[in-house]
Amino acid sequence: MMTPSGIKGFAGREVMTDRGMVFCHEGGAGPPILLLHGFPETSLMWHSIAPLLASDFTVVAADLPGYGCSDCPVDGEGHSAMSKRALASTLVEAMKALGHETFAIIGHDRGGRVAYRAALDHPDKVTAAAVLDVIPTYEVWERADARLTLSFWPFSLLAQSAPLPERLLLAAPEAVIDNALSEWGSPPDTFPSWLRQAYVGALSDPVHVHAICEEYRAAAGIDREIDRADRETGRRIRCPLLALWSDKGGLAEWYGDAGGPLGIWRRWSENVRGQAVLGGHFFPEEQPDATADAITTFLRAGVNRH
Repeated sequence: MMTPSGIKGFAGREVMTDRGMVFCHEGGAGPPILLLHGFPETSLMWHSIAPLLASDFTVVAADLPGYGCSDCPVDGEGHSAMSKRALASTLVEAMKALGHETFAIIGHDRGGRVAYRAALDHPDKVTAAAVLDVIPTYEVWERADARLTLSFWPFSLLAQSAPLPERLLLAAPEAVIDNALSEWGSPPDTFPSWLRQAYVGALSDPVHVHAICEEYRAAAGIDREIDRADRETGRRIRCPLLALWSDKGGLAEWYGDAGGPLGIWRRWSENVRGQAVLGGHFFPEEQPDATADAITTFLRAGVNRH
């Protein structure tokens, strides 16, 4: 039986890095993979998927720096401390501390943005990457319209200057969780009460809430500019890339003129494949078996053997 304190069969680890402690769950045996969550969640989003993957892989499910139980980086100029480049570097260091010099990386939502940045910045470390229900940050902003701002309000709201977003989140964390989990396409019974409460708790600490808002501010600024530089220089992801997205969400509906999510990711990756998954934005929790199967099939194809 799952409990709020961890993932069944996994050990909780506090891994020290130069930028603070990263909390993670580790279990399984085999080639290493790093699982990253998104907003407004924590590494507990993988509570059903991680055990499925653990029979084939050594699985590390981490709280992103600034989220969950991980430490919050000290503010940096231009929100750089919570940039995807900084988060990716911290997590690469954490994986090395756990004994994993190279690894595959799978990220949902905000974690997907860290995953592709890690693949770009650390090609000698990342053997394969999977991005779940995201397109690159630069592409999001270049194509942003009313659909994005109305459907995924955190992108614009949380990027506003402090302290307004922080005060709003802290004033009603239950409302934030209820809105995200109910309005982004997944049925209510996807999320048991203990998991909802864990997510509410993660949005109740002022220091972490500030870090989360800084991460969104970074996405609107420094992340966007780092991505832009990569596009202008033609820098591409070299490792195999898997893109999965909700079959009824924005990615499935908004980007037909660009060839859909795969058409966009092909501009960024030399070797990309992918498909839609039945379910809403939180399809990894709604459809854990299908999501785990897609990840396992991708990794078993030899892309993570080293």
